[in-house]
Amino acid sequence: MGLNETPSANRVHIGFFGRRNAGKSSLLNAVTGQDLAVVSEVKGTTTDPVYKAMELLPMGPVLIIDTPGIDDEGSLGELRVRKARQVLNKTDVAVLVVDASEEGRGARPGDSGGVLFPVELELVDIFRAKGVPFIIAWNKIDALGQDAPPPAIPNAELIACSARAGKNIKELKERIAVLAVTEDAKLRIVGDLLHPSDFAVLVTPIDKAAPKGRLILPQQQTIRDILEADAAALVVKEHELRDALAALGKKPAIVITDSQVFAKVSADVPPDIPLTSFSILFSRYKGTLEASVRGVLPMDALKTGDKVLVCEGCTHHRQCDDIGTVKLPRWVKNYTSTEPEFCFNSGGDFPDDLSPYKMVIHCGGCMLNEREMNYRARCAADQNIPFTNYGIVIAHMQGILRRSIAMFPHIASQLEE
Repeated sequence: MGLNETPSANRVHIGFFGRRNAGKSSLLNAVTGQDLAVVSEVKGTTTDPVYKAMELLPMGPVLIIDTPGIDDEGSLGELRVRKARQVLNKTDVAVLVVDASEEGRGARPGDSGGVLFPVELELVDIFRAKGVPFIIAWNKIDALGQDAPPPAIPNAELIACSARAGKNIKELKERIAVLAVTEDAKLRIVGDLLHPSDFAVLVTPIDKAAPKGRLILPQQQTIRDILEADAAALVVKEHELRDALAALGKKPAIVITDSQVFAKVSADVPPDIPLTSFSILFSRYKGTLEASVRGVLPMDALKTGDKVLVCEGCTHHRQCDDIGTVKLPRWVKNYTSTEPEFCFNSGGDFPDDLSPYKMVIHCGGCMLNEREMNYRARCAADQNIPFTNYGIVIAHMQGILRRSIAMFPHIASQLEE
């Protein structure tokens, strides 16, 4: 990722959905003004979700997602449909692309059952159930040969357009932009805990998994958020922390550490200085902190043979002492004096069925947007499976969880007897 690029997790995710040959890829290309997706008359040309990060005016940084046809057939088609549905878990705005010229599609005003085919109606129901803002793109109107008014679909916004003729593409973009508006107040990592001229000390061991010459993404984003709060960021390695605090001449407003050195940092930071971790801050940033604090407590009841799912939101080259697959399992086994069975999941796929697991331990989710992280937490909650976070697990095992969330009293109360 370039120094000036917005991380994908912070971009508005816009997903294009619909039946095969509805014109999803053509409309996506028309909206973006680029040939991002392969266009063909052959059904099923898009076989996997296609992601493209870009700047799209008037929205700014977005992630455009082109999905396979939701009506694909056969065993391979079922897999493609499942991948298309998974995209919904991370979609901030959905565009349902409908072929207005398709044979058998009625256009009876007010009768969505005659206008939309069953699989499209099912998609609309899913949008509503998941709370995903959506718009219906009534595409290929140039093929109708007349300027007939588009149908009215109850409780849904519809725009008649044509990717081929470029008709109403600007209007479609403007409506997507309106639906994509987010609340800036929600998008803070630590800035709301700081005042202008405050110091925030960041403890950042040089992570072997990070690209050479760069900090890992959570550290980069946290520094940016501190600067946007008009505060100052002091970045040190763990063995430099004690001397840095002594030389600072002013008590920092907060110390934020990589979870892997939580114990050492806690010992070096006086108890009157707030202390937390990047992982905990990102859990709050993504809206899963409260659930994650509740979810860590059942770890004490783990037994030998219990399955624990360890999830990472990204895929990376694993090192010999990788945090997720090596260190965390070792620490949990030592803490519980048991031999749980650890299973691992990474990237965009997340199991629908969590029933085999006693608990889920997730990374901070810096590569996943808020909607997807909340989906994963809700998925676990719906199946009564405890869901927690790397940093919270580590703080709990080291006896410093209460301290690490003390700046969030309403969440710290979850630990009260």
